[in-house]
Amino acid sequence: MPLLDTRTWQSQTLTGPGYTVTEPATGQALGSLALATPEDVGAAAGRAAAAQREWARAPHFARAAVLRRAGDLFTAHATELREWLVRESGSVPGKADFELHVAAQECYEAAALASRPAGQVLPSEAPRLSYTRRVPAGVVGVISPFNAPLILSIRSVAPALALGNAVVLKPDPRTAVCGGLSLAAVFAAAGLPQDLLHVLPGGPDAGQALVADPRVPVISFTGSTPAGRAVGEAAGRHLKRAHLELGGNSAMIVLPDADLDAVISTAAWGSFFHQGQICMTTGRHLVHASLYDEYVERLAAKADSLAVGDPYREQVHLGPIIDSGQLAKISGLVESSKAAGAKLAAGGTHDRLFYRPTVLAHVDDHTPAYAEEVFGPVAPVRSFTTADEAAALAAQSPFGLSLGIITRDTARGLDLAERIPTGIVHINDQTVNDEAVAPFGGVAASGTGARFGGEANLEAFTELRWTTVRGDVAPYPF
Repeated sequence: MPLLDTRTWQSQTLTGPGYTVTEPATGQALGSLALATPEDVGAAAGRAAAAQREWARAPHFARAAVLRRAGDLFTAHATELREWLVRESGSVPGKADFELHVAAQECYEAAALASRPAGQVLPSEAPRLSYTRRVPAGVVGVISPFNAPLILSIRSVAPALALGNAVVLKPDPRTAVCGGLSLAAVFAAAGLPQDLLHVLPGGPDAGQALVADPRVPVISFTGSTPAGRAVGEAAGRHLKRAHLELGGNSAMIVLPDADLDAVISTAAWGSFFHQGQICMTTGRHLVHASLYDEYVERLAAKADSLAVGDPYREQVHLGPIIDSGQLAKISGLVESSKAAGAKLAAGGTHDRLFYRPTVLAHVDDHTPAYAEEVFGPVAPVRSFTTADEAAALAAQSPFGLSLGIITRDTARGLDLAERIPTGIVHINDQTVNDEAVAPFGGVAASGTGARFGGEANLEAFTELRWTTVRGDVAPYPF
């Protein structure tokens, strides 16, 4: 029996306008649903707050059992959910399988959180027991994007629920099913009590209402840097925590001792995986001058060899861009880069929403596709001559999410990484990596630091409470 069908969508008691769920590869309608209004957000937050109190009192093993069953369900229904990821988000099947694997692992890791030690016993000057304890924050608001919709929802939803919170999730409407309604269906089947998870696909007004609602003390936002700034500013006004995982323009540094036979596949994956629509995408290839010409030639050949098309009906390496607006942004940045003097070594064309993997050479600080986050399958390549120059180029971006360094001398790579501020570093790998057990987050314009994995989740979704206990009432001098 399928988890998802049109009856599931119609049961959503949302009062906003209708929205057509669309397959970007074909423009075909996959279904329809209602969007959430600010009033819907307020109603959901109220029900979530009421339900959360009982959930917080539930035994840790009961919460853990729900999370373990949810993890099993992502695996058991992988075929159905994979199809939604491929058709609704434009993922190739391998990328969809990766999302499903991570979703299951996030649930299993979250299940283990439920029984983590919750605090510490403290020394005290008074005759009393003094201790700290992690308690649930209450209702966690999650705002997730379209590009890795399942991962970027579940990695907040699962730990928040495991730690005794309720969740109001606002997925991007473009991936409302695979990034939202699929989670609701999985957790309902896993036995999560009613009203602990509300899925409200909606526009900016729904997101603003979620950030402003006084019953939602924590916001977990993943999206663009401009939108993240707005969320952070609004959260600050309302004196609530906002965990922000934002954009990037990550560099991969190729040192002169690199083996190009091994590197080119890695480089192509970093820039072209999921059409470059990943916050960690390799947006800047910094290559030693002694390797530069060959690197550009071989990366361009690799780009030209990759198949682009409908990932549901064809065997391809790249699927469609999510919509025409994102396509226009990518194309505009490439065209303005060419006008600024960049050389088009591969790609730069599109058929409908299918944009060819693109390689740009002879880029500099003034090349738009090098200086800005493209969020598309574009690989700008720039040369350097010294390690100092490479470090300076990598560090000059306003972003600080991920970094890759390719070298046969791993100690040299680690030393170079120390000079470049990023939240994530990979030696001898490209910039796109994710594991449920690892902390994830960036610095500077890429967000407010690591907030996923183990201790980071404990800090993100709980409050630290100090408690003291005395045998007798404390005496005071007046």
